Amino acid sequence: MAKRLFLAAALLAALALAGGAWAGVTKGVSDTTIKIGQWGPQTGPAALWGAVARGTGVYFQMINAEGGINGRKIEYFLRDDAYQPDRTKAIVKDLYENVGVFGFASGVGTSPGMAVMPYLVKNQIPWVGSASGSTHWAYPPKKTIFAVYPNYPDEAKVLVRYALDTLGKKKIGFLYQNDDYGKGGLEGAQAEMKKRGLKLAIEVPTEVMDTDLSSHVLKLKEAGADAVVLWLLPKQAAITMGTAAKLGYKPQWMACSTLSDAPLMYKITKGLWKGVIFGNFAELPDSDNPLMVKYRKAQQEFAPKERWGVFFYAGFGFVEPMVEGIKRAGKDLTVDSFVKAMETIKDFQGIFGKVTYGPDRRQGIRQVFLAKCEDKGQAKRLSDWIDAE
Repeated sequence: MAKRLFLAAALLAALALAGGAWAGVTKGVSDTTIKIGQWGPQTGPAALWGAVARGTGVYFQMINAEGGINGRKIEYFLRDDAYQPDRTKAIVKDLYENVGVFGFASGVGTSPGMAVMPYLVKNQIPWVGSASGSTHWAYPPKKTIFAVYPNYPDEAKVLVRYALDTLGKKKIGFLYQNDDYGKGGLEGAQAEMKKRGLKLAIEVPTEVMDTDLSSHVLKLKEAGADAVVLWLLPKQAAITMGTAAKLGYKPQWMACSTLSDAPLMYKITKGLWKGVIFGNFAELPDSDNPLMVKYRKAQQEFAPKERWGVFFYAGFGFVEPMVEGIKRAGKDLTVDSFVKAMETIKDFQGIFGKVTYGPDRRQGIRQVFLAKCEDKGQAKRLSDWIDAE
């Protein structure tokens, strides 16, 4: 009898841990803590974007120092996937099944995100603020996935409009990474041109591991593109600028918000980034926005050796809505209560554009603003927030 009772108790405990909200127990949530995970490339070709995940860690440290959320502190688990989807899959499975996280915050990259999305959807695991503007997160809507980053087609439309209407450019070239990330931007650029009865002058794809972009840049030059939109990794964008300089090719360069860290891009291009116009999903680094002032203080307190740049503080912005949703869910935090709380968010604004969700809306932001890189990598704001719709 004692053995049977022991086995029954063990079975009940296992069911409670594995069953999410079974018997009042929600995976990753205790009376005092909430476990949240994130993948982010600390090494590999996209390592510059890895600062996003470290920024999220500092944001959660700040939240905990303020007392947590509804009496609970956040336990944060960051893992390096090196921008390799297979590693992302292993990380997500381990963090959910073994560590027992409630959900995932941010996570860099379209391909890594696509690799794990079926698993997250199947298991109804909350995921908020992917550090990628892919349309896949929000279209069609999925119960537990909430996009924050403005989607790439929207951003590309805004850049193309500016090139045509404000700059008066006639031939737009598009240099992009040949995956969902780059193709998302290309789709938006094509749609904006088609709406006007026009076509892009040339579309040039690159592969993630390409390091010689001479032929790519030459194609752009031979097509006569007087403005070129870049949808690349930072390293490839730097190679492009150096190659173009050697070829004497000087179009108006424009770039996706993934290349919006002007001081960093100025440094790694040895000044060639000057004059580039780029999209922005977050306030500029020296903004006097009260939240930006507060977040800079948090960085100085919890991670003084970290560089204050857009990728780092984007780690705060991508998960601001997640924290807001947890607050609104109240003390009884479950997956369902969290989802319902997220769906009440309307025109919420942190350091990004306005965020709105609803029962059938999972794309939080549809706004970007434009800026231009000037001397020493300083960014000059060119517009207010622009609504892509």
